[in-house]
Amino acid sequence: MSCASTSSSVTAAEASGPRPDRRAGVFETLLVRDGRPLELQAHLARLDVSLRALFGARMPAGARRLVLDRARGAGLARLRLTVAPGAGPEVTLAPVAATLVLPAPERGVELAPIVVAGGIGAHKWADRRLLAEAEAELAPRVPLLLDRDGAVLEASRGNVFAVCDRVLLTPPADGRILPGVTRRRVLELAAMLGIPVREEAIAFDGLTGATEVFLTGAVRGIEPVSGFDAEPRITAALSHALRRSWELDDVGRGGGAPDGQRD
Repeated sequence: MSCASTSSSVTAAEASGPRPDRRAGVFETLLVRDGRPLELQAHLARLDVSLRALFGARMPAGARRLVLDRARGAGLARLRLTVAPGAGPEVTLAPVAATLVLPAPERGVELAPIVVAGGIGAHKWADRRLLAEAEAELAPRVPLLLDRDGAVLEASRGNVFAVCDRVLLTPPADGRILPGVTRRRVLELAAMLGIPVREEAIAFDGLTGATEVFLTGAVRGIEPVSGFDAEPRITAALSHALRRSWELDDVGRGGGAPDGQRD
């Protein structure tokens, strides 16, 4: 069965949680290693796009400096930057276990499908009640969001990739999914490694034809999905490349920060 096959029906339950309240704002999650927030510029740029589109606002002045100050001295941590209408930026920091970052294949996760009609959208909403309720109900499995036609959208904590016939597939960033920063980095790394890539629809029932499936996110990086018999060669190659990319990452890669000011 082709990973890109279509499905006419979905047996998964529809998510019952409330849709995100935009008044709570939007946020970014970054991985901090040895005091450095990785992919900082890309995350700030995406947050700036959301603020402009949703609220007609720019990135608050000092947001970048606030992130750098809070990250300084941290070892391995998850940093969350939240911006809501009419409020200043808020940053929280929490330690992360090393085993969660670029986890080994034996730590692969199991996915559980739920239907979220039309998806969550292209913004990283601070109001995560719908996803949090699904995660609590389906734990330890990770919710896999599907549209009503059975199209795979994304997981509750990352974008989805599947390897089918040695081609790397991922759902298109068509407004129904969050265009992940790590997703974009993995697409770039795949091109550098000569791995064929296609952004196209993936049906949930078509995942049975995949040899490898993994998730991408800012903190875990590349997270294998369990239940596939083939040796995850492409997943392993991309994980190695992403680790190397992170090691080479420096604060400010990609130019000046959309911060409302230079710092």
